[in-house]
Amino acid sequence: MDFLLSKRLDVFTKVCRERNLRLTPQRLEIFKKIAQATDHPTAEKLHQRLIEGMPTLSLDTVYRTLGTFLDIGLISKVDTIESQARFEVSEFQHHHLICEQCHKIIDFEWWQVDELELPDQVQSLGNFKRKKVVVYGICQDCLK
Repeated sequence: MDFLLSKRLDVFTKVCRERNLRLTPQRLEIFKKIAQATDHPTAEKLHQRLIEGMPTLSLDTVYRTLGTFLDIGLISKVDTIESQARFEVSEFQHHHLICEQCHKIIDFEWWQVDELELPDQVQSLGNFKRKKVVVYGICQDCLK
């Protein structure tokens, strides 16, 4: 097991214990697959990847588990113009480039945006802290 996955699993275990969330084999495997993924998979793709090793795992269990992980901050949802949400484990602030042709999602950092104060008219609407930028276009692979 690589160092990054081991670190992510340590955080997962700690958060589950703090939230009194049972560490079931299903939860552990679902989290592992997301933590190892580089493609921001959908719930359906996760289910397809997991079903080989866990043939009785239902798609409903994957959806419910993802919802739980979102609620307790273990994963993030990447909202796209597609009808399906995509998921990731992220330990740092970043943004996303989404290819409109192949639907690949690429992470990138943009510290200039992260450090900007929100405009006054936005700040007057409430207490908002996180900013996520999603940029749509065509990736290098599809341009070739």
